[in-house]
Amino acid sequence: MQMRVTVNGRVYESDVEPRTLLVYYLREHLRLTGAHVGCDTTTCGACTVLLNGKAVKSCTVLAVQANGQEILTVEGLERDGELHPLQKAFWEEHALQCGYCTPGMIMTACELLERNPFPTEEEVRKGISGNVCRCTGYVNIVKAIQSAGRQMAEQNKVPNDQSEVVPSGN
Repeated sequence: MQMRVTVNGRVYESDVEPRTLLVYYLREHLRLTGAHVGCDTTTCGACTVLLNGKAVKSCTVLAVQANGQEILTVEGLERDGELHPLQKAFWEEHALQCGYCTPGMIMTACELLERNPFPTEEEVRKGISGNVCRCTGYVNIVKAIQSAGRQMAEQNKVPNDQSEVVPSGN
């Protein structure tokens, strides 16, 4: 089946077997191997990419379902040789060990921080609950996501509503 998709800002036209999963299209056809195959059942989140800005587990999306859509993978986050703030924060906060879950965590966090640049620990943990890390206790992952959120908000001049809460007087 013929399809046209924009991946990391680049348009691709491909003839794809209709049963091909998006994760395999990205990995085998486009050679973008950041989305990992960990379960094929949406359990682990290692295959998470952004489809039109929404985090999806690419192991359960058919490639043809992405026809005409925009996909962002972890490979598309860096700009002009500079790591994305989430990628930097994961490195700086030691939020990875084996690294298998990291691309999916980062892509899920991208969507989370787009909606909420200043998430609490609880909001981060809930936001990444569909992603499994077998190596860490998530503490440094949470720290990295919060750190990246602050850095991204500062770059974009987003006010931190939490810091502007003023208690009302009686």
